[in-house]
Amino acid sequence: MHASASDDEEDFTRHSARATPHDSQLVLVMPSSPLAVEVAGVSRTFGRRRAVENVDLALQPGDCLALFGPNGAGKTTLLRVIAGLLRPTKGTVQVEGKSVRDDAAVRRHIGLISHQSMLYRALTARENVEFAARLYGVNDPRAAATRALERMRILDRRDTPVRSLSRGLQQRVSIARAIVHEPSVVLLDEPYTGLDAAGGAALTDMLQLLRAAQAALILVTHNLDEGMAIASRVAVMLAGRIVRLDESDALDAREYQAMYRAMVVPT
Repeated sequence: MHASASDDEEDFTRHSARATPHDSQLVLVMPSSPLAVEVAGVSRTFGRRRAVENVDLALQPGDCLALFGPNGAGKTTLLRVIAGLLRPTKGTVQVEGKSVRDDAAVRRHIGLISHQSMLYRALTARENVEFAARLYGVNDPRAAATRALERMRILDRRDTPVRSLSRGLQQRVSIARAIVHEPSVVLLDEPYTGLDAAGGAALTDMLQLLRAAQAALILVTHNLDEGMAIASRVAVMLAGRIVRLDESDALDAREYQAMYRAMVVPT
């Protein structure tokens, strides 16, 4: 019996280009452009429904943007457009100065972490992560998979089939799979979903490591405390638009949360 993965995963891996070799440390290829991510006038419609409308974003290397908003605000759609899984109806997305739409090779610099595991359930944890490393052309895929699993504190379960792992442990494997090629842009869609305290701590440590290595992160989360603790900037998305963007250092967490509730909770 052959293992299967989601259509999203197949689309993403099919178009992913071969990555550069990696040594034993977390080393990122720095972009030639000063911007790690540039989203300009992006809209995405589905029939008559406009899921994303005229969004502009710019992230420097090492930035972390926490993106808040209610269900249906367009956050996941925006991440999928940036990742190259969806074409924008209008506007452009550039990663490291290159068009995600027109230059498939740029996708080797992107890692996508979703609340859906996107794993092959019949394969072991190591086999899943090693397979992704091979797709990206990583030098020594087994060593890279070992590093990624170790960073997510799940190396001891490397030979366990994914179908036998709990939801939280599957999420850890999924995160290891998404960062095995050491991307310089990491997109995270509710990545803490299903994680216990140890898994959440491992993910937070990983995000801090990525930022220290100058990766740019976009974190979609409903947990304002979680997002504000990690992010350098925070944004609110409503009805497909970015309606507020702030530097996190300039905010009082309690006041910001009260403002957010007033914006998104119907009166």
